[in-house]
Formats: sequence, C-alpha cells, structure tokens
Amino acid sequence: MIQQIHPETIREALKKNKIKTENYKGFEYLRFTDDFKDIPRGTVIFKSFVAWGYPHIGRIFHLSTGLREQFSHPFYVEEKVDGYNTRIFLHEDQILALSRGGYVCPFTTDRILEFIDKRFFEDNPDLILCAEVAGPENPYVDEHPPYIKEDIKVFVFDIMKKNSQKFLPYSEKERLIEKYGLPSVERFGTYTVEDTDKIKKLLKRLNEEGREGVVFKENSERDKRVKYVTLYSSLKDIEITSLNLLGLPSDYFTNRLLRLSLFMEEEGISADQELFLSVGKAFLEGLLKAIELSKRERKVYRTFRCKFRTKENALLFLENIKHASSQVQIIERSLEKEEDFWVLEFDRVYLNMTGLLGHLLAGGSIFD
Repeated sequence: MIQQIHPETIREALKKNKIKTENYKGFEYLRFTDDFKDIPRGTVIFKSFVAWGYPHIGRIFHLSTGLREQFSHPFYVEEKVDGYNTRIFLHEDQILALSRGGYVCPFTTDRILEFIDKRFFEDNPDLILCAEVAGPENPYVDEHPPYIKEDIKVFVFDIMKKNSQKFLPYSEKERLIEKYGLPSVERFGTYTVEDTDKIKKLLKRLNEEGREGVVFKENSERDKRVKYVTLYSSLKDIEITSLNLLGLPSDYFTNRLLRLSLFMEEEGISADQELFLSVGKAFLEGLLKAIELSKRERKVYRTFRCKFRTKENALLFLENIKHASSQVQIIERSLEKEEDFWVLEFDRVYLNMTGLLGHLLAGGSIFD
C-alpha cells in the first residue's frame, strides 16, 4: 500500500523544525529529524518516493510473562546483531544506504555492494533492504559481535517497499534472501508462547557466546515485534559507555542494570562474587581510563578506524560527522591508502567528560 505524506504535513513539520533539507553529492532530500505525528524519525522524502523510517520496537524484560502478554500467534525468532541500522535501496542509477536517522551514509554507501548482490536492486527497484552493519571497523558504534574479527559485515533482517511502512511477509523475505544470497541475521525458526523454556535455552546459549539478543516477530497481519537482550549485552553496554558517563542519561545505566538483573532471575544465574566484580569493573574500568586520558592528553576520546573504496567518500563522511553532535568533537588522525582501500582513523572526543575531568583534576569544585 502506497503511503504518501501529505504536503500540509510536510509544511507543518518544516515550521516545527522536524524536517531538514540534506544534500548528498548534489541531490537534495528531506529528512525527518524526529518522530512527527505518525511519521517515524529517519523518514526520507526523495523526488520520486518516500523511504519510511525504521519503526521503534518495544523491549520486554521478562520472557515468561512478556511473550504471553505480547503475542497471540506464533512468532519468528531472529538474532539481534550488535551494530548500526541501515536501509539500502536503488535511487536513480546508484545504490544508497541511509542511517537510522535518515542521512545518506557515505561509509555504508561506499562499501555496501561488497556484501549485497546488485542484481537484487536491478530486479526489485521498489524494495528497500533493512540491515545491520557490524564489526570492529565500523565508524559509529564501539561494540560488535565477537564472531566478527575484522572490518565489517552486513546482516539483512527486513525488507520493505518504497512508499510503504509495511514489511514484506516473512516467507517472501526468506525467499528473496535465498534467491539472491543476501547476508542475513541468524533465523532460529518459529515458536509459540508454549515454547518459553526452549527460548530460554536459546538465550542462555547466545549469552554464553557473547551475542546481543533476539527479536521476536509475530506471524500475523499486525506483525507485532519485540526485542530481548542477554546479560552479556547489558554488561558490555555499561563497559563500553562508562568512558563517556556524562554523555548518556542516568536511566541508560538503570535500564541496563534492570535488564541484567531480570535476565539473571529468569535464567537462574546466581549472583556470585565474580558477577558482582564484573558489574563493578564494567563501570570503573571506563572511568579510570577516562581519568588516565584526561591527565595524559587533556581529552577523553575513543579512536575509530574504517575503510573506504574511495577517498572522496572518506572525506565526505568525515565532513558529515563533524557536524553530527555538539557534544562530540571529531579529530582526524590519518587517511592513507592501504592496498585497495582508503583507511580513515579519527577520534571522537567526548566534550562533557573532557570538561568535567579537566575541571576536577585541576582542583575545581562542583555543587552536588
């Protein structure tokens, strides 16, 4: 079903600064910067079509009660891969990749055809692939699945149509994945609420393997979805983000402690001394590293490395992320040719953490 956005809605969103005009290599498009009415953040309007933003997915904290509360039909279970969300499609004569927020991403666009067969888009120009990009050399997130040792990989998890918010039926998605050899998230099969014990065993295994969690997708017309994550994922989130403790709201950490505790309760994982130490270490290790960086280099930062096919895309990406956040400063370290790639290294400097630690280490005071 075609779901166009009424011009009056666009005008209203523009007045309320919910839409921005963006430019990618000479062509302009409109990007919804926030949710507006029934339009999700990241929705993009091109001249000939709308790429709807990927919808928000609820999270359950307790499997036994959560699955029964959320689902009335059988549901599919897929791996939730720890990376960043992208939507990939054909626009005029080129394949583009959008970020979750609706930017045309120079990095993902530069690399995507290494992983996706172009025939898919030539045969299906009206379709959009929804995928996760993950790996140690991605330029956005610090975490990645332990089974990706270098560079990046792409994992398709949904397919939608241009001008539509609905996803293709699951069986059609699987058919296209098989036909075109598309890289996919791991699909664990179909379950019902009566299979909760089997799902718990699956989650326990994923936790032991250091994987993030799962997404449940109901096999029904309403296509209900919820996600659930492992203890490992919650602990890893804290460990990674504690370096930039001030850059996140306090409920970010409260939320993860709740997830961790409820996963333990449901899986029967005992709260032994080793786990207590792991939680404390997750918080303190990042903070101690931040203090060390502040004393040694007068800034708190994390270094990212990513590879591009063209220098032009590397420079464009760098220019884009420099203006992405007022709380983060981007500093280029190097951009050098290595075999078939241009390798970019840059630092994300966390300004809030840098400022506070600089102030405190210099003897400053704060009111608390």
